Amino acid sequence: MIDQASGGQDGSTDQGESVAGNGAGTMGDWLAEHEQAYRPLRRGEVVDGVVVHAERDEFLVDIGAKSEAIVPANEIPHGEVPALGETVLAYILSHDDGEGRIVLSLTRAQAERGWRNLQRTFEEGQPIEGRIVEHNKGGLVVTVEGVRGFVPLSQIADLRRAGPDETVEARLEAMKGRTLLLKIIEMNRRRNRLILSERQAMQERRAREKDRLLAELQPGETREGVVSSICDFGAFVDLGGADGLVHLSELSWGQVGHPSQVVKVGDLIKVFVVGIDRETKKIALSLKRLKGEPWTQIGEKYQQGQVVSGRITKLAAFGAFAEIEPGIEGLIHISELSDDRITHPKQVVREGDVLPLKVIRIEAARRRLGLSLRQVEEEPHDFDGGSYTAEPDPEPMPYGSEGEVAELPPSASLAAEYNGSSIVPRQEDLPTTEERPDGEAPRPVTVVEG
Repeated sequence: MIDQASGGQDGSTDQGESVAGNGAGTMGDWLAEHEQAYRPLRRGEVVDGVVVHAERDEFLVDIGAKSEAIVPANEIPHGEVPALGETVLAYILSHDDGEGRIVLSLTRAQAERGWRNLQRTFEEGQPIEGRIVEHNKGGLVVTVEGVRGFVPLSQIADLRRAGPDETVEARLEAMKGRTLLLKIIEMNRRRNRLILSERQAMQERRAREKDRLLAELQPGETREGVVSSICDFGAFVDLGGADGLVHLSELSWGQVGHPSQVVKVGDLIKVFVVGIDRETKKIALSLKRLKGEPWTQIGEKYQQGQVVSGRITKLAAFGAFAEIEPGIEGLIHISELSDDRITHPKQVVREGDVLPLKVIRIEAARRRLGLSLRQVEEEPHDFDGGSYTAEPDPEPMPYGSEGEVAELPPSASLAAEYNGSSIVPRQEDLPTTEERPDGEAPRPVTVVEG
């Protein structure tokens, strides 16, 4: 009994010591946590807090201090009061507002966090988005991550020269509220200085898009793009990250004097990818190759003896060239311009004249077309540009008539230069004598055949 009582007493004592010990340990831990929770807060420090009370002019935030901290209304970003229970990032402005409360600023905290994010973005060389809030004579004022930055005029990508009816200031005003992709080019936290560039951001983005496009683009594809610029030798088309060139010769099957005759800046067009030089990053495009080549269909559209409308495009010593449709040009040999003897086509036609012409030869494989003006029938023919009545064929004048100088027919070599054929005069049409000046006796003319 004694042992049991003694054991019971011993057991009670041990249990009591254990409880006392546990109690002492819990109290120590609590005091340590309490001291840590109320550690001194420094001015300028950024802390997290929970909104515990909200009013119209101010609200209270629990930041783990001995009492709630206060946020004045003028320190709330854009006047947007957080909701009750919302976690916010706050900047410590002061340790005492006169009533023993810490004063916080959410605006300064947002800016501080923004500067930290901007520093990281600047070091990584990444672009960032900013919203335009106002402008001045020098450029645009933007907000980026809660920080105000500046975009100089020289760094705005789409700012073109002012027209007669629009000033630069008017265009800057119209940009207010837009969001731009920007690149940080200068940053100084101590001086609160942030300079950004839209131009650099756009150039770098286009360089990345161009590399991607060049990697996936293949010759023979058809792509859609926007005409970005025009020059004397062709038109540049933006394919969505990279510009390709449609050379002047690839704009149309017909003759084109200047690209502006076919396209204009801003046109949305489809183009054929002719070739890609990945080393020089150049893309060759074509507009005309999306349409069938006219010469492949000439046999179906035109027949020998048909009268067509043609526009004189060029004069040469041996004849005149005429276009009957874009890409289809034929030759009117000098012998087919008139029944009268002429020394140059300009005696009959001029560049730009629109005339009815008779198809006298079609060589589609060689892309040759023979036309005639003198063989057009006498009756009127309707054609683009009005009606034309061919004059009746005059009485041919024989070679070597009295008072005339005998002439050979048009040079066979000139004709062959164009159509590959030769014109051989009939033996009976050749003169046998040649007149001499000053009353000299005529001398025989030797004709070499073959």
